[in-house]
Amino acid sequence: MRINKFLAEQGIASRRGCDEIVAEGRVTINGKVAKAGDDVTPSDTVILDGKTLSHKVKYEYYLLNKPKGYVCTVSDDKGRKTVMDLLPAGAGRVFPVGRLDYDTEGLLILTSDGELAYRLTAPQNEIPKTYLVRIEGTITDVQLNRLRAGVEIEKGVVTKKCKVTVVETNKKYTKLHVVLTEGKNREIRKMFEVVGKNVDFLKRIRIGELTLAGLDRGKVRKLTQDEVFYLKNI
Repeated sequence: MRINKFLAEQGIASRRGCDEIVAEGRVTINGKVAKAGDDVTPSDTVILDGKTLSHKVKYEYYLLNKPKGYVCTVSDDKGRKTVMDLLPAGAGRVFPVGRLDYDTEGLLILTSDGELAYRLTAPQNEIPKTYLVRIEGTITDVQLNRLRAGVEIEKGVVTKKCKVTVVETNKKYTKLHVVLTEGKNREIRKMFEVVGKNVDFLKRIRIGELTLAGLDRGKVRKLTQDEVFYLKNI
């Protein structure tokens, strides 16, 4: 097993984050500083920051209804509140799967299972994520079709085709459901900016068929075994 995957399964960070930890020289394998691409076997002794890591891991899985005003990181150098502050006392070492912006609400999974985190966030897996979007005023069919076909949100960065459905509209605002299979930084807000619309509310309401049903804003619960099985096989 590659060292980044091993560390991710320990709940240290995502695979990408684990690559950074290895590059910083914080990990040793049998007394030697680990390098990217190194393999780990059950007989190896792996040490991170002076602590020996076990090869036996029991994963934890949480579902959070993230409110606005929290960042999706384990810690924040600016002193802002993080989603970790919302976890119950005694929760194990977990990390957020993907990110929701500071001002974005909704469904967020936290886990120590790096393999599941990779599965849910890897662009090639195209896991559908549904968002409730509210914009100011109305939106035309031309604008909707541009969004559905993909728009250039930065120079050379074009969004994939997506599903966009109007669920409520009046003169003051329009609510839409947007289903994405990728997760670029501030993607939805940038998409609507391209067609001249400002997003004033954004909430992720679904990952695949997993929803926030019965979970109030700011609350967290453990995922059921059936839900974990579903996410691993979505």
